[in-house]
This record gives sequence, C-alpha cells and structure tokens, in this order.
Amino acid sequence: MPTTIDRTRSSESTEDKQRRIQQTQDRKDAAQAEATSGKREEGIQAGARAQPTDLPAQHQAKPGSEADLDLQPRYLAPDYKGSGKLQDMVALITGGDSGIGRAVAVLYAREGADVAIVYLSEHEDARATQKAVEAEGRRCVLIPGDVKDSAFCKQAVEQTVKALGKLDILVNNAAFQEHAASLEDLSDERLEETFRTNIFGYMVMARAALPHLSEGSSIINSGSVVGLRGKAQLLDYAATKGAIHAFTKSLAQSLIDKGIRVNAVAPGPVWTPLNPADSPADKIKEFGKQTDMKRAAQPEELSPAYVFLAAPACAGYITGIVLPVTGSVGAI
Repeated sequence: MPTTIDRTRSSESTEDKQRRIQQTQDRKDAAQAEATSGKREEGIQAGARAQPTDLPAQHQAKPGSEADLDLQPRYLAPDYKGSGKLQDMVALITGGDSGIGRAVAVLYAREGADVAIVYLSEHEDARATQKAVEAEGRRCVLIPGDVKDSAFCKQAVEQTVKALGKLDILVNNAAFQEHAASLEDLSDERLEETFRTNIFGYMVMARAALPHLSEGSSIINSGSVVGLRGKAQLLDYAATKGAIHAFTKSLAQSLIDKGIRVNAVAPGPVWTPLNPADSPADKIKEFGKQTDMKRAAQPEELSPAYVFLAAPACAGYITGIVLPVTGSVGAI
C-alpha cells in the first residue's frame, strides 16, 4: 500500500516538487559557500616540484627581458634526467634566449644535442642561455637577428650548419604578442608585425632549414591554447597561432615521405617575458589563474614535451599533431 510519504509526494504539483528540490540544493550551496569563504584557491601542484602560484605585478618594454623579471622563470628542470635521447644531434631554436626557448635549449643539451639560439636583441638573456647549455656539456651558438627577414633565416641556418656541422631539429618559437580591445585597434602595422613574426617567420625558417634536414629530423612549432580556443583580446596573435597549427599539419603531410616529422606544442599560460611585455601589471597578477591548475606554468613544465616530439626514440611514429600543454582539461 502507498505510504504517507508516497501519497504526499504524489499530491505535490510539479512546481512544488521542483521548488522543494531547489530549496534543498540552495541550503547545500549556502553551507558550502560558508565553509569555503575566506579560503584562497591555491594553484594545483602535480609535478616533480612545487611551482610558484603568485606572479608579481610587473610590466616590461618589448621585447621583454628574462633577466629583469621580478620572479625568475624556472627553466633548469632539476628533476629531469637526460638519457641520450638527442645524442649528438643539432637543434636550432628561434626565440631561444628566454622563456620556453631557453628551457628547451637546456633539456636538448641535457639529452646530448648542440644548440643554436636565434633571438632578436636580448643579448644578456641569450648569454645566460648559452651558459646554461654549456653547463650541460654541449655547444651553443648565438645568432641575433629578425625572423621576419627571410635572408636572415637562411643565414641563421647556414651559420648553424657551419658552426655545429649539421641540422637535425628546428624549433620555431619566436613570437610577437600585443593585446587589443577590438579589431578596430589593430593597425596595418601591428597586423603585419604579428603575422610576419609569428607565421611568416616560421614558414621561411622551415623553408631555409629543409635542405639540411633528412630522415629522422623534425620540426617543432610553438602554437598556443589561444590558437585552439581563440581569445577576444588577442585577435591577431590567436589567428597566427591557429595558422601555425594548420601549417604544422600541412607540412607534416608534405614531408612524411622524406621521414621528416612536423609537430606543434600548444602551451597554455607560461611565465615568460612575453606576457609582462604585453599585459598591464595588474593583470599579470591574475595570469594563469583561470586554468584548471589555477596558476601559470613555468617553462620547465613545457620543455619535456619538446624533447618528446624531437626524440626519434619517443615520437618516431608521431607527426602532424598539436600537443596541448595547457593546465586545463579539454584544451581542444
């Protein structure tokens, strides 16, 4: 026979039932809000060592200087042990003076590679990268210049081959980024600077490198989470990163018969000079906290992905992918 509760509930209108369910959840929400009030959400730590969660309110003049950052980016990855994955290979890294490029250079050297660093004009940062590579027991060549200049790209590749004997890995990583509130704020000059640096520079550097690459070589392009998701304040930058992803997949198809692999890494927010040289100081304090990890990454958390994609022993069957390293679930 129906119980009293059954009869009561059967007599409830749908509206009453829904309100009762809502009120129950409202009470739970209020209790949860009270329990968590005043608590600060800490950044998630899931790596080999705890990483900084709070960033300084700092703004820099472009192109930005790692040496002048109030919080020095972490690039040494002390818990990463090399095992000869890139033994006696040669890599050319654009934007290699600081940030992700520096971290990649250090791990490539730890895995046995010699490295050439292309950078714009940040000589102090470049020398610090060179010192870090040499501390790993490998050679490092510094090549200042502008990747927008196709003649320079050809010269940089030739200088790398002359100094280090060959070229096995190209990492396209140089970038220009400047926020804007709307499309109307993007002048022709700014559009040209962003596109010529971020996508033209990648294409002409790859074109210059190709005659020196052979079976087992690889190209790795730095894309971005904003190339996957878009970002309202980075219309031109996000567009170039989406183009880089498409270029990666297209070039991978073009070169697969030659045994040359082409892949990309799509980082989320990473603490490098690029961002303090873009955003106002007050916004930098919140940089990365919108991710599921609730913090920006350090460069040393990105560099192992570049090792993985460059190493024939790890990624010999991988080409044409865009690997998200974003600190969030569901990056694609």
